[in-house]
Amino acid sequence: MKASNALWKEALAGRMPERLAREIDAYETDVALRKQGKIDERVFGETRLRRGAYGQRYDNGQRYDGRAVRKLAYPSGELTKGPHTLWDAPGMQRIKLPFGGVTPEQLEVVAELAEEYSAGVAHVTTRQDFQLHFVHIEDTPSLMRRLAAVGVTTREACGNTVRNVTACPIAGVCRTQAFDVTPYAKALAYFLLGHPDTQEFGRKFKIAFSGCRDEACGLARMHDIGAIAAVREAEGKQKRGFTLLVGGGLGTVPQQAKVFAEFLPEEELLPVAQAICRVFARLGEKKNRNTARLKFLVNKLGIEEFRRLVAEERASLPPDERWTAYLHEIPREDPPGARAELLPAEALGCNGFAAWRASNVYPQRQAGFAAVTVTLPLGDISAAQLRVLADIARRFGRGEVRLTVEQNAVVRWVRESDLAAVYAELKAAGLGEGGAGTITDITACPGTDTCKLGIASSRGLAGELRRRFAGPGGELDEAVRNLHVKISGCFNSCGHHHLADLGFYGVSRNKDAYTVPHFQVVIGGQWRDNGGAYGLAIGAAPSKRIPLVVARFTERFVRERTDGESFQAFAGRIGKAACKEMIEDLLEVPSHSEDPSFYSDWGDPREFTTGDRSTGEGAGIMVSKFDFRMAACERQVFEAQLRYEKGDVEAAARLALEAMLGGAAALLESQGVSPGGPEEIAAEFRSRLYDTQLFWDPYAGGKFGQYFFHAVASSAEPKTAERVRYLIEEAQLFLEACYACRTKLTVPVKA
Repeated sequence: MKASNALWKEALAGRMPERLAREIDAYETDVALRKQGKIDERVFGETRLRRGAYGQRYDNGQRYDGRAVRKLAYPSGELTKGPHTLWDAPGMQRIKLPFGGVTPEQLEVVAELAEEYSAGVAHVTTRQDFQLHFVHIEDTPSLMRRLAAVGVTTREACGNTVRNVTACPIAGVCRTQAFDVTPYAKALAYFLLGHPDTQEFGRKFKIAFSGCRDEACGLARMHDIGAIAAVREAEGKQKRGFTLLVGGGLGTVPQQAKVFAEFLPEEELLPVAQAICRVFARLGEKKNRNTARLKFLVNKLGIEEFRRLVAEERASLPPDERWTAYLHEIPREDPPGARAELLPAEALGCNGFAAWRASNVYPQRQAGFAAVTVTLPLGDISAAQLRVLADIARRFGRGEVRLTVEQNAVVRWVRESDLAAVYAELKAAGLGEGGAGTITDITACPGTDTCKLGIASSRGLAGELRRRFAGPGGELDEAVRNLHVKISGCFNSCGHHHLADLGFYGVSRNKDAYTVPHFQVVIGGQWRDNGGAYGLAIGAAPSKRIPLVVARFTERFVRERTDGESFQAFAGRIGKAACKEMIEDLLEVPSHSEDPSFYSDWGDPREFTTGDRSTGEGAGIMVSKFDFRMAACERQVFEAQLRYEKGDVEAAARLALEAMLGGAAALLESQGVSPGGPEEIAAEFRSRLYDTQLFWDPYAGGKFGQYFFHAVASSAEPKTAERVRYLIEEAQLFLEACYACRTKLTVPVKA
């Protein structure tokens, strides 16, 4: 039986840092006042988000790690009808771990919390956090106190704040790093945590550190601030610093970060980051959350003006000893290695050890030691496995584990002579799977399992692909083994689909009054070079055909690639048109009578039906006309990609705009309105669909409509290649929103 908040508060008195204890006491009071109706939900919503407490979805009856979530949420096993609030349905608690670092003691506490408050499973996120699902809001103060007692906070894990600061999981032991970025990531994370200058943001703010320029490392190019370790010669000495990038981000329309400083001296890292935060807090968008990330401010001002404003802000800051105090404690030389004989695999007698070592063991820069990646399929680890991981880190490592952005865990400082023993213990605990960093190591967000934004089952698809790749007969060509597959359940890039060789994000299509789960197919992303390039969608395929899509691409890549050619280079060489042609026949949806399996998603046998199936003939004709128009619009967006690929940015921009106008006109015509030119289409669309919130995503709000209005208003302006790329992405998202709006307008939802 769970102890009460009062009992845990008393038991842990004196074991928590005083500041954290006060913060949790205040939060607990807010929880009680909200339950009594004495705090507005909007105000409390930001309060709980800043403490890492989210709501989660319960409309799908999915299973999470073999446990029925309905049973967990409701002992009766049934959901009550009507809207569910935080008081009658559990939510998600995010646990913030700067640079993904976690000690054995902390792992054991997370294991206890997973068992007592959650589903017995912790989930590793793409920001090196832990998440616990199915946590009741009234239990969160006790949970937070127990974490605080071992030095962990959930503060600002969510909300309009500086989110978890991420870093390369092998920083400090990496063979190609400029230097260990860990202490810098830690210092900046705790310097900005709760800082007065970071409390007035319009949206979230993400920071990452990379020790190498050319590897994936911390994916610095997709962050609001990305810091890449750099060293320069100064007065005969090696000077540490960072190439500082600003204004990156994935989300619906990804943008590459821009270079703020080629070399920022290490002592300037914290004050310059503070100055950037102050400029963002002062000038960043506050009312329209769709344009409130730093990337929009950098684009609006231009990088030169942004640099000038930050320099002014930096000059005005009062000195703070924390800016440089930590620098004196940073080791300037590698820790010593140790000589140890690495036995050949056959001498160890461990079944599967050789393959596991090939993919999951990284020889450190320190001789005799290795970093071991523990593969966590779908990012899940049970409470029992957490305890095993803690024990291994104590006995074989140096008492620390790093979580990774690919949803795995890394134990560093394992003696090479101990690798066989570590593998045996991992294998006995169900943690001995290989394939880390390969095509079987698929990244997936929670999707429709628990996320309110999820459209399609990213976890279900990831599990299916993994089974096919890793199952019997799953031997893969070496070139295919190293591909990255990443899946998001919606257009937000929580699964990093834009950076994958093969990326997928969930959408839906309507056919004969059924909603069919689909995934947009994204190619052209680049994981290396800190997320060096973003892919573009080439078409939406039914969810059940995505394994065939993957097979088509991988088989042709194996047949036709040149020596050493990457998948990104291969896709660029054959061109977008050939890529689309390869899967054209897989984009069609058979009728429900032909194959009903297409009308359910992976891992959920129920049909994705919406509305009355006995739709009249008139509606059927109208839907067919709408679908016909929309197919033409999608062709225009794809044609825009082809023109963009050839460098014809003006033609690409024109086609993308025409596609958006066509989608808007198709919706208006379905409502009996036949507007004329672009301005009239935009005006009618605004008054009839946008202002009435018929064209309105419950979570994205009016973002996609704003893309359309901006495209029309700026149609005569000169176009840069960067802006046209964003326009193509915006056009595709606008068309997805047109499909969703049409379904809402024509298909009544069943009670």
